[in-house]
Amino acid sequence: MLFDKKIKPGDYIIEKEGANTILKINFDGYPSVPSVEDSDSTMAKVVDILVESPGVNTIMFAQRRNYVYSYEQTNILNEIAGLYNYLTKQKKILSLSFFEQTEAFQFYSSEWRETLNSIVYSLLKSDPAGAYVELKRIARDERIKIKKTESLEEVHARSAYIETLNYLIKLLDGTTLISSIKNSLAGHVVGSRGIYRTIFKPEVGPDFVFTRLMADIPLHAEEIDAYSLDAGTDVTIYRIPNDIKYYYHLSPPEFKISEEKYVLLDLARNSMLEYKPKKEEFTDPEKMRRTFFNIGRDMLGELAENRGYDLSYAEIEELAHILVRYTVGFGFVELLLKDKNIQDINVNGPIGETPLFIVHANYDECTTNIIPAREDGESWATKFRIISGRPLDEANPVLDTELVLPYARVRVAAMGRPLNPTGLAFAFRRHRDNPWTYPLFISNRMMGPYAAGLLNFLVDGGRSMLFAGTRGSGKTSLLGSTLVELMRKHRIITVEDTQEIPVDYLRKIGYNIQSMKVRSALTKGGSEVGADEGIRTSLRFGDSSLIVGEIRSIESKALYEAMRVGALANLVAGTIHGASPYAVYDRVVNDLEVPKTSFKATDIIVISNPVKTSGGLHKQRRVLQITEVRKHWTDDPVKENGFVDLMKYDVKDDLLKPTEALLHGDSDVLKSIASQVKEFVGNWDAVLENIQLRANIKRTLVETANKMGNYQLLEADFVVKSNDAFHQLMDDVREENGSLDSKRIFFEWNEWLKKEVKNFKT
Repeated sequence: MLFDKKIKPGDYIIEKEGANTILKINFDGYPSVPSVEDSDSTMAKVVDILVESPGVNTIMFAQRRNYVYSYEQTNILNEIAGLYNYLTKQKKILSLSFFEQTEAFQFYSSEWRETLNSIVYSLLKSDPAGAYVELKRIARDERIKIKKTESLEEVHARSAYIETLNYLIKLLDGTTLISSIKNSLAGHVVGSRGIYRTIFKPEVGPDFVFTRLMADIPLHAEEIDAYSLDAGTDVTIYRIPNDIKYYYHLSPPEFKISEEKYVLLDLARNSMLEYKPKKEEFTDPEKMRRTFFNIGRDMLGELAENRGYDLSYAEIEELAHILVRYTVGFGFVELLLKDKNIQDINVNGPIGETPLFIVHANYDECTTNIIPAREDGESWATKFRIISGRPLDEANPVLDTELVLPYARVRVAAMGRPLNPTGLAFAFRRHRDNPWTYPLFISNRMMGPYAAGLLNFLVDGGRSMLFAGTRGSGKTSLLGSTLVELMRKHRIITVEDTQEIPVDYLRKIGYNIQSMKVRSALTKGGSEVGADEGIRTSLRFGDSSLIVGEIRSIESKALYEAMRVGALANLVAGTIHGASPYAVYDRVVNDLEVPKTSFKATDIIVISNPVKTSGGLHKQRRVLQITEVRKHWTDDPVKENGFVDLMKYDVKDDLLKPTEALLHGDSDVLKSIASQVKEFVGNWDAVLENIQLRANIKRTLVETANKMGNYQLLEADFVVKSNDAFHQLMDDVREENGSLDSKRIFFEWNEWLKKEVKNFKT
């Protein structure tokens, strides 16, 4: 609750929250919804309080829902309060005592003083637009009266009165309120409130929710898309004039429910907050959520029955889901993560002053109508400390962890003081529910079929590969999709500090996979094993493909030990930050201090990065280079031809194309793979033909999915089946013919696909 029992309805408190000074007024039991824009008495009450408390920069009304007026809107009212305070202290202005007290002036002055006092003491606080219009009207009437009178003394008296009126009009002209609505005041009737609804638009939220929601749509917004996340959660995308970011407007179920349901949720939330989950309960968040859901559902049912509310079982379950979301859950973040289009959620410090920002799959960076509260940030930080078992404090101001919900896997980065001087900040990166696959990347043009065929060939060849790029380039997704290309007969060990590789899904579809969770490079101390020790341990777990989530620190040396041990047997792969092959070399050798000779254990570097459109407003992820690392250089791989591009991105055609080096057989890595296959030894055409065969299979899979409109064919489950069929057919054809026949293999695979698709349809 916003207030304790000591704060009676109608009373207020002023609280400091970080940089904010918030005026909180209790309107519980008020006969109507509290509103500055709709109620003259409410506006007058607020102005009176602001006169006494000029430092307030946010206003909050509480009446089952919380109504919050932002800094900008509060400032508008602060200006009116300041003007009111000034005028009521300037007795000479309202008493007209500084003008010459002629007989004519004294005759009218009593009426004039009464008018001015009525406007300033009453109308200015409750209806400043009306006060402005009334002052303008009176001044106009006085000028007409001057034209009609023949008395020079009366002319002087009325001119003095007009001078006072004009002074007040000028003061009001200087306020933000009047300057913003001045052109819309024609025909404004004193006492009408419609004009204020264009200025004052509070963010609205239930009082059991700290987060605020801007319910109103920005002025002149153009709707460009709309969809629903579930039965009660709607999303609308708007284009806002003079703003290059789109506006993501969320309308959740908790903002649409009836007053009686608000009462139930508020009562249930207060009861459930008394129960503090034990630390061990957070180790199984799904189980804890189920427990809280069951408790909440039973409690809500009892409360509804006791209060005589007629609610269905489905309605009580909906309320229980909301209750869990705002007790042991993560509030609005969970609602946003239901949207599979959302890739990133950013919560900037100081929390409470700016809205959430998201990255949308179709609309890139967007502003949202959601403003989290400081209490939300502190609650999230506590939960992430418990979930991860890692500290987040001044000695450890960065925390990396993961959040697993029934419908989303999310990497979470949290930052606090002193690194972030404004307090807490969070970045949520959503991972795809199922692993990405090469056919999916072909479908969205991140890579072409030939690149997929080449990478598949390299994976089968057991090369060591680094997937590099900037943040948000898709390198982790590429790494995950590469695991799907591994034959299921191979054992896989993953080493990650924050679990992003879809291990559970891969295990579910039959992979022999073991994950290791190691200490974050950003964390000091702790009970977790370091990444370098995790990698060395993996080498003792038998013949395995080794996958390292991200190479950041001292684990790089251990990884290169593994590369040197396993480069000719199994795939060794990981991700690293770097926008080019040389940037990867520079980071590994100069930053992470891996010897140059060890770096040569890298066989392939795959660079991916976002490519901007010509206008710069949109980004599209693309694989830009597939580069092999030669072994015969000593000092500088660039000067000594240590990097050879096998494929390079063509900006004009928006396509990753094979280079002359690849087409003409100038690849040591591919020759090394070919040297172990009888059909490929000394036959470069056979190597290229096999790569093309793999490319044709990937392309056909995408074309079939598009033709049928069945995109499940591009998901990992089916792609793995396709890869298994391809490998089995290669083996069968070789055994039957004594050699590889690409046309025969493709024909047989195509027949397999037709049967599978037919069965898939039925």
